[in-house]
Amino acid sequence: MKFRAEIDVMPHDALLDPQGKAVSNTMKSIGLPEIEGVRIGRHVKLFIEASTTDEATLKVEDACKKLLCNQIMESYSFEIHPA
Repeated sequence: MKFRAEIDVMPHDALLDPQGKAVSNTMKSIGLPEIEGVRIGRHVKLFIEASTTDEATLKVEDACKKLLCNQIMESYSFEIHPA
C-alpha cells in the first residue's frame, strides 16, 4: 500500500532563526506591523510503500531522524495519509 507523509521541520524555539527575523522585520516595512515572531522551516512531502500505517510511520520516523532533521537544531512533526 502507498502512503503520503507530510513532514514539517522547524528550528527549535530557543534558537535564533535569521530568516524568520528578516521576514518579521520586513512585515513592518510593508505595512503589516501586527505580524511578528515569524519562524521559517521546511515542508517535506514523500511517498512510502508499506504494508500498514504503523510501518509507514516507522519509516518516516527513521528518515526524519537519519536525514531530514538535525535534531540538535530542529524538531519535526508529520502526518501520514493513504496515497
